[in-house]
Formats: sequence, structure tokens, C-alpha cells
Amino acid sequence: MQKYCAYLFFIVCIWSTQSQIPTKTGDTLTVVEQDSIKKSKFFKQIGNGFFPTKYIDIDLRYLIKYNQHEGIRTGLGGRTNDNLSEKYRMNGYLVYGFRDHTFKYSIGGGFRLSKDSGTWINLAYTDDLQETGSSTFLTDKRFFSFFEPRLININLFHHHITKSIALEHRITPYLLSETQFSRSNVNPTYNYAFLVDETAFKEFRMSIAKVSLQWNPFNTFENVGDEEVQKEGFPNFTLQMSKSFKDVLGGDFNFTKIDFRTIYKLEHNAEGDSFTEATLTGGIAIGTTPLTNLYHAYPNNINKLTILNRFSVAGINSFETMYFNEFFSDRFATLQLKHALKPFYDSKFSKPQMVLISRFALGNMSNIDRHQGITFGTLNKGYSEGGLEVNKILFGFGLSFAYRYGAYHLPIFTDNVAVKFTFNLTL
Repeated sequence: MQKYCAYLFFIVCIWSTQSQIPTKTGDTLTVVEQDSIKKSKFFKQIGNGFFPTKYIDIDLRYLIKYNQHEGIRTGLGGRTNDNLSEKYRMNGYLVYGFRDHTFKYSIGGGFRLSKDSGTWINLAYTDDLQETGSSTFLTDKRFFSFFEPRLININLFHHHITKSIALEHRITPYLLSETQFSRSNVNPTYNYAFLVDETAFKEFRMSIAKVSLQWNPFNTFENVGDEEVQKEGFPNFTLQMSKSFKDVLGGDFNFTKIDFRTIYKLEHNAEGDSFTEATLTGGIAIGTTPLTNLYHAYPNNINKLTILNRFSVAGINSFETMYFNEFFSDRFATLQLKHALKPFYDSKFSKPQMVLISRFALGNMSNIDRHQGITFGTLNKGYSEGGLEVNKILFGFGLSFAYRYGAYHLPIFTDNVAVKFTFNLTL
């Protein structure tokens, strides 16, 4: 039934792109002003990853991607906008992986309880893949990138079918909350078994409640035309608590997770292109937690023999010299420091800028023998790497260099080195 709902939603998406009726006004100055506002809103939407139509905003995240499990992944996604309804909304996507020959999809919707507090009830049904060890916050702003470099090299995914209901609520202008309860069937796509009380789980069910808080005490607000624009201030803080319940709706495990992140950014000039930024993240999982719900430190180095074979694209906040699936943790912390110098010059096609980077990670794992069929290490000795980027050398492309040192320095010198492209494009 859910598949047919997803198909119907995308037929509506396509229809809506043909339903745009241009409006006219009798005053030339008004037309120019409205055109300028429309262009500004249009590019803002594109920057957030949406192509706006009259009733449906097409989600650009799902057009085309690539990873090691699915190969080319392509499809269509979208959401209804306020022109259709300000009180109700629908969203969804349908994609296909050409290597695993499988469709994935999600269909969802919501209804608004309060306009002033931005309170929504959201429901969703998702049948898709998720990277093992990844951890996301419910309250994160929508993140969109024209190119997601880490995704190309990821090969450790688990398949999940998840039904969820969530309450989205702005407690104050500076404090956003989201509460979710979900029920998931999880099936790792790789050789893995989770050993609990002499029972090896190769597939499992989880019933999880989450509470996420995003606190931005230094944000500022200003009115631009008929819209209120929010400017991000620093530091900001994110906290998320998750609880998995055994025997609730068939859940297999009891565990608790606490995740935290804070970001501080200090701008050194009025343009904001010279800055110092620090990002501190941490998490802990207590109880019988399978590898799918544990932590990695966002590695981004391919498991190949030579530097040239490992040449790819650097991520935004990933460890460039850490190999995929090299470390997992049930408790960890990372600190990433960036210092961006002022661009050397600014032209139409080039704006080269040097960024100095240091990254540190610390973690550990209890009961590591529970995780069968996969071999990995822990970060209990402390992982460190340093490097630099020269971004936007030409058409948004640049180069990065990173070096792995300290306790996890490898015997062969070149195995500690990562040289990659960078790609930065701003609308």
C-alpha cells in the first residue's frame, strides 16, 4: 500500500511542475520589485536543496548520487508548499539503486497544531538504507550539498523499514525541540551478527523514543520584506537522548544513547570569509546496542594500497586519513578546528583560500566480542590528524592535504597521507 502512495505522490510532483501560472501587476515598479523578491526566494530555495513549483517543491537531494553498495542511486523527491496548504503537508521520495537493483522510498505528511510555536505532528514510513555508525540529530537544519563526497566511498549500510511519529515544537525563538517515536526492522547488508545471551541476531527490531533539543542563544532576527530572516549565532548547542525499549512493539534490545554537539565560529572580517571554527561532538550508548546504532568518527579514506588509488574528494567535517570501517565506538568525542585565511584574490571563476585544519578523536567500546563477522579497532589511544586545504582554486574545486600522526600513525609513511580534491559551491 505504501509503495502505491509513493508512486501517486510523485505523479503529483510531476503534474505540479506544469501548473505554474505567472501573475501580472499593472505597475512596472511593482513588477520589478516582485521579480527581484521572487529571484531571491528562488535561489534561497535552490540553496536549501529545493526546486520550487507552484504546489510542490522538488527535492534535489534525490536526483542522483553514488555509493559502493547501490552504485548510481537516482530518483525523485519533493514536498508540498504553502500554496497548497499552510496547515497540512506531504513529503516523500522514490529512488532506485542500479547496483543492488532495489527501489527505496519514503512517504510522509504532517499537520500543524500551532503557527506561532511552529508545532507540527509528522508521520512517515521509510524503506531505505542507512550508513552503519552514522548519528544524526532530529533538529538539524536541512543540510544540502550539490555534491556529497563521503557518500561515494561508503560501503557499510543497513536496510531498515521504519514507521515514525514525531512532534516538532519551537519552545522559544532560540530553542527548538523534536520528539519522535519509531519502530524499525533492521537488516545489515553485510556479514554481521549481534551476540546477546548466546543468541546471534542477524536481523533485529527496534522501538526507539528520541528527544532532540537545538539551542541557538546567540541567533539574531530581522525582517526583510514580509519575511523574518534568522542569522545563525555562535556558539550553538544540540542535545539528543534516545531510548530503545525491549518488548515494546516487538523491540529486541534495551539501550540508551546521549549525543551532543556544539559549534563555535569567530569571524575575522566583515565578509565572513576569514574565520576560526571549532566543532565538538560526543556520544555514549549504554546497554545492548548493535553496531548499526553505534558510532564512527566520520572517516573518509578508501581502503586501497596507494595514494593515487585513494584519491577522491574531501568531506566537510570528516577524518580524511581515517579508513572506512577502521574504528567503531560506544562512547566517543571528536574535536575539529579550522582556521580559514582571507582569500588570496577574488575573480569570477577563482577565489583561492587556505584553510588550516586539526582533528582529534577519542573513543572506546565495551563488549566488543558481541559484534560478530566484522573486524574493527577502537579509538582509546586518541586519534589525530592535521592538514590544510586550498579551496575554490577554479570553479569551486580545490585541493586538500592531511597527515595522520600520534598513537595511530601507520608504519608505512604514505598510508598516513591523504591528498584529495575539495569542492565548495555557494549560491
